[in-house]
Amino acid sequence: MNDALKATLAPTLKSWIESANDPASDFPIQNLPFGIFSDAVNPQPRAGVAIGDWIADLAALEEARLIDANGTFRAPRLNDFIALGRERWRAVRIALSGLFAHGNATLRDDAALRRRALVPRTDATMHLPVEIPGYTDFYSSKEHATNVGSMFRDPKNALLPNWSEMPIGYNGRASSVVVSGTPVRRPNGQLKLPDQERPVFGACRKLDIELETGFIIGRGNALGEPIACEDAETHIFGMVLLNDWSARDIQQWEYVPLGPFNSKGFATTISPWIVTLDALEPFRTATPVQEPQPLDYLRHEGDHAFDIELAVSLRAEGARKPTTIARTNFRLMYWSMAQQLVHHTVAGCNTRVGDLMGSGTISGATPESCGSLLESTWNGQRPLKLEEGGERAFLQDGDEVTITGWCQGEGYRVGFGSCVGQVLAARG
Repeated sequence: MNDALKATLAPTLKSWIESANDPASDFPIQNLPFGIFSDAVNPQPRAGVAIGDWIADLAALEEARLIDANGTFRAPRLNDFIALGRERWRAVRIALSGLFAHGNATLRDDAALRRRALVPRTDATMHLPVEIPGYTDFYSSKEHATNVGSMFRDPKNALLPNWSEMPIGYNGRASSVVVSGTPVRRPNGQLKLPDQERPVFGACRKLDIELETGFIIGRGNALGEPIACEDAETHIFGMVLLNDWSARDIQQWEYVPLGPFNSKGFATTISPWIVTLDALEPFRTATPVQEPQPLDYLRHEGDHAFDIELAVSLRAEGARKPTTIARTNFRLMYWSMAQQLVHHTVAGCNTRVGDLMGSGTISGATPESCGSLLESTWNGQRPLKLEEGGERAFLQDGDEVTITGWCQGEGYRVGFGSCVGQVLAARG
């Protein structure tokens, strides 16, 4: 990382946009996450960067020749920009950081350009930030895997033998990935009730969430050419929050012998802002100790986890206040993003710009740090109490679930915004 890029991460860096200097803001000048937005003045979806309470219209800034992305910022997805490569991402970041830095008058004192290029975030509609060619979800939290294994198998042998040897994953449905704020309809499917010999068809009765993050592929690999562990992070553009909605009763009946299918394919929600790995660099930390030591192709040196605080809240329909139902941290993940990507490609699988890789449910060692209701209520046996009365074993119609995430710096925080979805009733 060169000195100009390092300067964009300085804790002392301030912006002439005052809201970006608020220590509680998710979007200080040190963050500069990318997304796709539109507004009433210009309904065309286009690229933007969040800073404080504003969105910088990157197409307008490029038109003014203040940044250069080969005209890709007018596209309704970020794929074309991402495909320009890591050096271009970084050049744009450096240019934006300088443009918004305290004391830089170029945009600050150009009232006409400021009106074109800065849109209040409250006036914007956010869109899916990338076209997603493929989606893979992993199963990489040791605490989560242990909880699930203890619940449905033998607690003394909660982890299957292969879990500690490789990142376990499955190929999900890219077509049903939606952006935060999109309602999620309760799925119908086959349910096998304990007192019935054959399954019945009906609405899911055990609708759940899974607190996850996701990473976006920034540079693909060719078919038959695996990615090396030491190079894996150069293939990652950035991270999002992710809710892997799960129909537990449908899943329980269908998952043998090939794993999740309809229980996962009905919706996956991601946050609209992609936080780049460069913005997360100050928050690197060590991954948990891996025992046994991974095979050679999965080994990497240095710190490959990130200190990202995560929280989930649930607000029942009509309630004034949400209830926080989980708090945990991304640094607990046993398998790193680099190892996930390496294992994904080791057999020769190719990846493409915009591919989404889900972390798997992120859980800690206590019920309060569990990333799913399945765990925190122990499959519904210990319902959670809500702030304004009532309880939840699993989600009810009308419930709104919000995932938030942030890295805490010295006087600033690099946040992801929120990942929100409300449950709609199943179709009759």
